[in-house]
Parts: sequence; structure tokens; C-alpha cells
Amino acid sequence: MSKPQKGLLIVLSFFAIYVIWGSTYLMNKIVVSEVAPLLLAAIRFLSAGGLILVIARLLKLSLRISKRQLLNCGIAGFLFLVYGNGIFVWALKYVDSGFAALIAATQPLFVIFLMRILHGNKIQPKSLVGVFLGLIGMYFLISQDTLELNHESTIGIIMLFTCVLSWSYASIFVSKANLPSHFFVSTGYQMVSAGSILLLGSWAFNESWVSPLQWSLNAQIAMVLLILLGSIVAFSAFNYLLKTVATEKVSTSAYVNPVIALLLGWYVLDEQISLQSVIAGGILLTGVYFINTKKKILIFQRFRAKKLNVEN
Repeated sequence: MSKPQKGLLIVLSFFAIYVIWGSTYLMNKIVVSEVAPLLLAAIRFLSAGGLILVIARLLKLSLRISKRQLLNCGIAGFLFLVYGNGIFVWALKYVDSGFAALIAATQPLFVIFLMRILHGNKIQPKSLVGVFLGLIGMYFLISQDTLELNHESTIGIIMLFTCVLSWSYASIFVSKANLPSHFFVSTGYQMVSAGSILLLGSWAFNESWVSPLQWSLNAQIAMVLLILLGSIVAFSAFNYLLKTVATEKVSTSAYVNPVIALLLGWYVLDEQISLQSVIAGGILLTGVYFINTKKKILIFQRFRAKKLNVEN
């Protein structure tokens, strides 16, 4: 692949994880109002994973996979899709989609702490500012008086944070793990393994299984979009980016996802957007900016260089 082609693919991949994923909060919210959450996720990922492997075969990509790679795909599928997504969808039964997206925006905070704990990466001064702002944003988000909390919604919010933790660790794991060389094949195996676990989970928890033919038209359309765009396109783009660019850069999807989710939730589902949520979101996204931007590093470097020149 030539450099221009690779550059275009990277740009399109970022568009997918920014914009398409921002809309999946709304689509999941629509479907989960009619379909049990684990069954929803199982149908989504089994369908998408199967289609991806069929497409990979048609493209004459090798589907061979070693035991280690299969195990790693299973681990990644569990962390990303079984827990990180399946439980997240369950929580959407009790939490607004836009509010959930703001919680998901804390992912870069989790990534930076995990990178420090697992790999000893030094936290830069600008990142510390970002973490501080992120913590303030989280406090403003969950402490607002207009937030109607009951037992179920409180549990839902707590579980959302654990889902973000799972997704964050999976992002770091995939960037280092031994996986099939082609990201498309890797994505397919992750989805099939996750979908199988989710289907077993749905059966174990005795969820009500309803035929897609009995869903409303809105739920059917939302599911098709989740499979084709949210799973096949966006998740494949995500796996590609994790192997191509820095994990911290991939996590910048947290800038855009909450904005799109909030607007769609407000416009389509009439979800309320409180002023405090907007302020909390602004603080959170500013913190994410400080964590990911390289500009501050350059400023610190220039300041340090000037200081050294003065001292000399």
C-alpha cells in the first residue's frame, strides 16, 4: 500500500471511529428498548463477525490462525465487546445515551493510568492537567441535581465506568498482542468469539428471545446500521488504527463521540441536556485534549530551550 493510500485509509478510519461510533449510542438505545441487551449484542456481533470473515475469504485473505492468536482474539473480544459493549448496552436501559457517551469520554484518563501502571509510562505535566480536569468533569457530571438517580440508574452508571475501564485495557492489549496480521481477519474472529459468549450469556440469564421479524421498523433499521456501520466498518477501522498509530491518538475519538451522541439523543429521542452536563462535557473534553495533544510538549520544549540559552 502506497503512502497516499495509507494516509487516506487512516483519515477514513478516524472518521469512522469519530462519527459512526458517535451515532451507535443512539442506535443501541433504540434497539435495547425492545430487545434484551445481551441478545442484542450477540446478534450484532455474530452477524457482523460472520460477514467480515466471508468478505475476508472473498478478498482471498488468509483465515489461518494460531492457538495463541485465537486466544488473544477471544480475550480482546471479551474485553471490547462482551463486557465493554454488552454491559454498556445493558446500562443504556437505565441511562440516557448522551449521558453514557460523556462517561465513555473518560477513556483517555483510564488509558493514561493503565499505561503508567502496566508499562511504566511517565505521565507528562500536560497529561496531569488533563487528568485533573477529567476528574473535575466526572464530578460535575454525576453530581448534578437534575440527575434523577435510583437504584438501577446508579448501578448503570457504575457499570458504565467499569465498561470504559475494560475497553481501555483492551486497547492497550490489542496494540501489543499477537493477532492475525490482517486487521479485518482479527476483527472477524474477535466478533465471532464475543458474539458466541454473549449468546451463551443471554441464554444463561434467561433473557427473552424475540425474533427480529417482531421488532419495530426503527429497531430493525438501527440493528442493520449497528451491524454494517458500527461493527463492520467502525470496529475494523478501530483495529486497524490500533496497529497503525499510537493508542493515545486512537482514544481521541472521545472528543467527537459524546457531541454526536448528545445531539442525536436530544434530536431523535428528546433526551434532556442540562447546562451542567454541557459544562461537565466541556471540562472532560478539555482534559482529553490536554492528554492527547502534542502542542503542549512543543511549548514546554521551547520554554526549556530558551531557559537553557539564558542560563548559558
